[in-house]
Amino acid sequence: MANTRWTAGPADAGLRLDKYLAARERLGSRARAVSALTRGKGFLNHREVAREAAATRLSPGDLVRVWMDRPGTAKRRASLGDDRDLPILHEDDEIIVLNKPAGVLAVPLERQGDARSVFDDLKQYLRIRRKPRPFVVHRIDRDTSGLVLFARTPAARQHLKDQFKRHRPERVYRAVVYGHPHPASGTWRDRLTWDDQALIQKETHPRDPRGKEAVSHYRVIEQFEATSLIEVSLVTGRRNQIRIQARLRGHMLVGERRYTFGPEHLRPIAFNRQALHAYRLTFAHPADGREMRFEAPMPDDMVKLVNRLRSGSSSG
Repeated sequence: MANTRWTAGPADAGLRLDKYLAARERLGSRARAVSALTRGKGFLNHREVAREAAATRLSPGDLVRVWMDRPGTAKRRASLGDDRDLPILHEDDEIIVLNKPAGVLAVPLERQGDARSVFDDLKQYLRIRRKPRPFVVHRIDRDTSGLVLFARTPAARQHLKDQFKRHRPERVYRAVVYGHPHPASGTWRDRLTWDDQALIQKETHPRDPRGKEAVSHYRVIEQFEATSLIEVSLVTGRRNQIRIQARLRGHMLVGERRYTFGPEHLRPIAFNRQALHAYRLTFAHPADGREMRFEAPMPDDMVKLVNRLRSGSSSG
């Protein structure tokens, strides 16, 4: 069962999502249904639903999908370290730069210890070649695609982390957002605090001692009927920074599931993840200081999304 879809009928109205899935012939039990949601394999009306949404009540016409082979399953772990699955853009004695696909963790999380990460893939890749393990420098969200940098030595890691701490690297993202940001270029500046219980960033009062400054520069690349393709350059690097800053200004990312507001009919465009891609990364090489600049074109799913929006279609 790689990818299975159902449409809720009149008899399913009011039924819990997990119970609906448990009754499907190919899933078979509530435990398997909850496991699928926990692992990020469940979608409702083209949007990923987490375990917390197991009690969601269905309405007739709801589209339910289970994508069991989505990257991050134990099945995919059997092929860790396969060169075909490890998109290395650059490798030398000090650094490795990867173009991470969406749907894969950058680094492992304790609460998702069985999920695939490119860090695990990279460790296996180096282990097979009898090379030392890599070191984490920074990370991007699971459903964000694009450039991720790893260090090959402790000294390189420290040098690179110092650069990030001083906001020296250039980190540029491409995103598709609802609405038309005005003016067409500018700076987003907020005070944010991380909620450990809800696992989200929240805007906080300027005098809140827990708050940390979040700064991004943006520019509109192209406008469509109800959305825009934008470029965002990070000055600071708070967790989920672009996603929360866009939402605070009424410009949610297309496909966003965490930082949302208002009823679903106000965000009708079908997309299976937040439309966010780490497009460009520039930093000083830790060995000799020379400028290292990498670009990763938008992946196929975002290219297709942009083409749909150009043609005036919101369905996929």
